[in-house]
Amino acid sequence: MKAAAIILSGGKSSRMGTNKALLKLNEKTTIERMVDILKVYFDDIILVTNDMDSYHFLGVKMVSDHYPGNGPLAGFHAGLIASDYDVNFIVACDMPFISGELASKLVNQIDHYDAVVPVINGKMQTLCAVFQKKTVNKIEECIENGRLPIKHLLEHLNVLYVTEKDLELYSSIDMERVFFNMNHPHEYEDAKRWLRS
Repeated sequence: MKAAAIILSGGKSSRMGTNKALLKLNEKTTIERMVDILKVYFDDIILVTNDMDSYHFLGVKMVSDHYPGNGPLAGFHAGLIASDYDVNFIVACDMPFISGELASKLVNQIDHYDAVVPVINGKMQTLCAVFQKKTVNKIEECIENGRLPIKHLLEHLNVLYVTEKDLELYSSIDMERVFFNMNHPHEYEDAKRWLRS
């Protein structure tokens, strides 16, 4: 697929109390699981992190924030600048059940839009969405003006919002599991339980 997958691993994991990307699920870390799933579908994987030493074992391209301390938007910016592709799937590092199939469906809907953002159970999933590389200028503007919430960025873009209804046309994917993210210790336990079952 002519697109890159950008994984954001710059958060402090303060609610989890430890680096959630490196938590083990069965024999693999969460981030390894995600890389393995996405590399089947994407020509390039880019990891945005300010702690490169922790992730060398992945063997993927790594970049760090140009605007450290500015949240996910800074990760979007660094990842898009590093990408050789116009179309990019951007995802947070704490989604162990991410679906490569779903990611590729989102990419295929980009068409003339600047971004494709899923809305699941009425909630925007901005950290599991597709963005054109050209949005990097708007992202830079938002960061420099201190407008860090991603919703501010989306107000300035031509966005296609897709709901679970739109996505279910394509697949029998378990949406709740795909969009599950691990922020708290009890969610890590849930993820382990899911894998066991």
